[in-house]
Amino acid sequence: MKLLLCGPPGVGKTTVAEQLLGRLHRAGHDFRVLHSDDFSRNTYGQMYERVSADPDADWLLDGTFYEREWQDRFRNLPDAHLIYLTASLETALERNRECKNAISERGVQAMHGKFEKPERPDLTLDTEALSVSEAADAIERYVATWI
Repeated sequence: MKLLLCGPPGVGKTTVAEQLLGRLHRAGHDFRVLHSDDFSRNTYGQMYERVSADPDADWLLDGTFYEREWQDRFRNLPDAHLIYLTASLETALERNRECKNAISERGVQAMHGKFEKPERPDLTLDTEALSVSEAADAIERYVATWI
């Protein structure tokens, strides 16, 4: 299974991914994780190469996937599921200010402006309406229906 957590910066992807990964491991699922922040360039190309090199592994992929081209490319992998996390620009800016890997406010605004919303995501979660725990719960329930 490949879980793609996508959405603009500041919506809580990494925070949710970290909590979810712990839960999946405790449930006996051996997911590997890749964060877009782990790469300095050609982020999605490198992520795609790693996932493609081990297609039978379970992957949790955390990134904006801001261009639909990348969303579609990863979704075409076997057993891939796209989870779209959302929050308002104001909330994203506030969360970014508190983040240890914060990017510039202009960067957050630009990414929100050019983010291409996924077509037909498998699951959409509003992280303003849900706590981190509630979002992780929802994804964990979703995973349970597929594993």
